[in-house]
Amino acid sequence: MAPPAARLARLSRSVSFSACHRLHSKSLSDEENLKLFGKCNNPNGHGHNYKVIVTVRGEIDPISGMVINLTDLKQYMQEAIVEPLDHKNLDKDVPYFAEVVSTTENVAVFIWENLKKLLPMGTLYKVKVYETDQNIVVYKGEETISEK
Repeated sequence: MAPPAARLARLSRSVSFSACHRLHSKSLSDEENLKLFGKCNNPNGHGHNYKVIVTVRGEIDPISGMVINLTDLKQYMQEAIVEPLDHKNLDKDVPYFAEVVSTTENVAVFIWENLKKLLPMGTLYKVKVYETDQNIVVYKGEETISEK
């Protein structure tokens, strides 16, 4: 009897963190920043309660029945997301954002890069960051949009 065909699955887990930031680009003047970012350019910053959903993919292990152990995924997310970002001023406390504007798009890239270092190679599928219920970014590791 032939072994059963491999089954692929995607598994998601969520985590939340609170952080503040100021949308401000060092490449722009103060006037240009204010025009581009509006009230989000407030010199004192503003805060969000972010929600992050991480999706991994892979074969369902025939022995464990899992794509990845949820306990491991929880620890990876704690290390890659919560520890560096929770209750932080993104622009002042997270070295990555010293030179990168702390938009939600860039927060998603930061999380992706951190998780990629911890997860088994090829398992990270998607990072979805909710800045608010209305503002959501999905990042799948694409670096550029290729031209046709």
